[in-house]
Amino acid sequence: MAFVFTCSAAEPNPPPGSKLRVGAAAVDLAADDSMVIAGGIHAGKATGQEGKLRVVAVVLAHPTAMLAVVACDILMITRDLLDPVTEEIAKTTGIPAAHVLIHSTHTHHAPSTLKIHGYDRDPVFCKAVQKGILKAVQDAHGALSPEGSKFLFHRGQESTVGQNSRLMLEDGTIYWIGPREDAVRPTGPFDPELPVLSFRDPADKLQAVLFNHSTHTIGTRLPGRRSPSFYGLAAQDLEAEMGGLFCFLEGASGSTHNLSLSGEEATRRIKSAVHEALSRSTPRPVTRLAALRRPFKFRVRQFDEASEEAAVARYCRKRSGAYAESIIQVFRDMRKNLDPERGGERETWVQTMLIGNVAFVGVPAEFFTKLGLDIKNRSPFPNTYVAELANDWIGYLPDLEGHKLGGYQVWTGYHSFAEPGTGERIVDQAVEMLKEMAAQGSGEIKR
Repeated sequence: MAFVFTCSAAEPNPPPGSKLRVGAAAVDLAADDSMVIAGGIHAGKATGQEGKLRVVAVVLAHPTAMLAVVACDILMITRDLLDPVTEEIAKTTGIPAAHVLIHSTHTHHAPSTLKIHGYDRDPVFCKAVQKGILKAVQDAHGALSPEGSKFLFHRGQESTVGQNSRLMLEDGTIYWIGPREDAVRPTGPFDPELPVLSFRDPADKLQAVLFNHSTHTIGTRLPGRRSPSFYGLAAQDLEAEMGGLFCFLEGASGSTHNLSLSGEEATRRIKSAVHEALSRSTPRPVTRLAALRRPFKFRVRQFDEASEEAAVARYCRKRSGAYAESIIQVFRDMRKNLDPERGGERETWVQTMLIGNVAFVGVPAEFFTKLGLDIKNRSPFPNTYVAELANDWIGYLPDLEGHKLGGYQVWTGYHSFAEPGTGERIVDQAVEMLKEMAAQGSGEIKR
């Protein structure tokens, strides 16, 4: 069932003649206890649910373009399921396929939508996600405000919920699971930025909010439940408190996790940070909307079976306890299945999107934070943010240094199979696309 929200806040009315129009909608995803929960090495199970698993869509319309930003409360999903939905969105709403960003919030507490580790996708849930995406965008498109909307923005920060979780351990390995009392140092950066984009109607009501942050979406209030996790729980709490529809976009978080806080505390801190950013948001002009989506080709990596086996076995037998041998076997089976595909070429999507002077880059992977920061630092738009797991999923994409250090995110499997350097190449393509959008515009590149 779809829900269309128009909501409240107190800001000045949009300027006369404002050309930006906004529509937002959400669709609940039905799930039950029989479905395999994704996010672990083995098939997971949940009993009951907290919060809602949803598809949230925000549609923006302007004389220059229409955009759709969609967030799904799932781990991730591949383009064989997404491309047909995007084409149907284009046919039924007129929003070009290249202007539709479909994003996974990366909750580790939802039914499986892909083949990974020791389990496969749930076809019933996958169909529900496809239908939910289409309906959410259609409903948001149908809810486009007849009058102009106002766009406000603030680059907030939350530095306590996550951290770089690829810790160097005393034995030279990189932390994944198990004890970490011998941690020496983090091996990469953490990005605390929390940008908040809000849209208000002429009656000063909050229509929609987009917010972005870069920590793995793991953590529930109650154990063993299906859940949108702490970001989704925060979004739904904020809606109940403030009205409006809140849409979370996961940043470049392939190398960052919450290692210490409960799900309840992480939810509280994210809510507080979004509240703070909203209170400090200021109006921004929207002279245009724009988007580009380009194909990107890459290859499945070559790998040495003996070296891979040794790395996985060494870590798991030392730190995974009773589950060590079963985990080792899962990785062994994945490599066996990937073996015939070594060196094979695949194709995915890279996308850029512009809302006034705020840019988003959609990447189809669990992107290491260092790579996300590289996009931000090289972008011609000072306010540039990454939405990972967008439009496809091709596993973890570490930076070259991360590949050298090793660790779970680098071990070959369904979760990590692209050749080294793929992440840097995506950064290069994204930056070129951002520069192309900047060259097409006039006046967006302002702080």
